[in-house]
Amino acid sequence: MGKLRERMGQDLELGGYSPGTRKHYVGAVERLCKHFGRSPGQIALDDLRGYVDHLRETGIGASTLKVQMAGIRFFYARTLGRPHLVAWMAWPRQRAALPVVLSGSEITQLLAAMSNPLYRAIAIVMYGAGLRISEACTLEVADIDSKRNLLRVRHGKGNRERYAMLGPALLEALRSYWRLIRPPRPLLFPGTDPRKPVSPDTIREAIHAAVATCAFTKRVTPHVLRHSFATHLLDAGTDIRVIQSLLGHASIRTTMRYVQVSRAKVASTTSPLDMLGTAEGRKVLG
Repeated sequence: MGKLRERMGQDLELGGYSPGTRKHYVGAVERLCKHFGRSPGQIALDDLRGYVDHLRETGIGASTLKVQMAGIRFFYARTLGRPHLVAWMAWPRQRAALPVVLSGSEITQLLAAMSNPLYRAIAIVMYGAGLRISEACTLEVADIDSKRNLLRVRHGKGNRERYAMLGPALLEALRSYWRLIRPPRPLLFPGTDPRKPVSPDTIREAIHAAVATCAFTKRVTPHVLRHSFATHLLDAGTDIRVIQSLLGHASIRTTMRYVQVSRAKVASTTSPLDMLGTAEGRKVLG
């Protein structure tokens, strides 16, 4: 792609897209070019339609397909200025699966299986503050506000900043990590190059390796730590609006899905069958 790749990267950065999204979108266009063996500017409308059909036939999941299409659509609509070539694209429908949630004992087991102190500290941050993996990796030392019990999240989704909770246990875990590692400022979790944060892919591999030793029957990904944080807060009676703010969700609808997996909410809800024949039932059900 050459200069077009560079231009697309600049357009994505100006649009406020996260580094992870930029990487996936550029990769989608590079795969498109590799498939046809020519520059994206030489790929016609019918070619694009055929390519999307090809992706569907490979059996990739709806979420992966959506990322591929989003990258291609951004490139043609924004970078090349040819929106008519991708105006036909409609997002594939995704199955509305419930979030996977670990129990408290399973969280303890997973964290204990992580021996590397840096990787373990990041996993603790993801569960203890509900951060996304990219948000945790890019934390800086100055983002820890121990006096107000807050974590400043600079690189949230959609380039939105917010504050996350910093409880006593999380603060102590970070202090223990600091005493052991003494990372060079400003980064809290530096990578191999101390000037850059640790790669989210490195943390994913570490968590997957720990999960393998735990023999969980659930499909556990790093994002499950964030799901567990939200659900456990809901189980403990935290207001859904507070959870929305802590997670950085733009819409309450995104946060409401945790109600579906909250054992406390489901178990404490009275069935209309149990109200039949009671004074409350006659009042509510008629």
